[in-house]
Amino acid sequence: MAFVISDACLSCGACAGGCPVGAISEGDGQFVIDKDLCISCGACAGTCPAGAISEE
Repeated sequence: MAFVISDACLSCGACAGGCPVGAISEGDGQFVIDKDLCISCGACAGTCPAGAISEE
């Protein structure tokens, strides 16, 4: 399952730098994860200071 970013996102970009496949980009007001690129490794969740990333 892919990971998702909730509304708790601070738009800091830490998750994008932690994604090994580049599946995270800046969206409209917060970062978003491309479900087609996400490999469900969880690396992004560990880098989010707001705890805004979880498995779908």
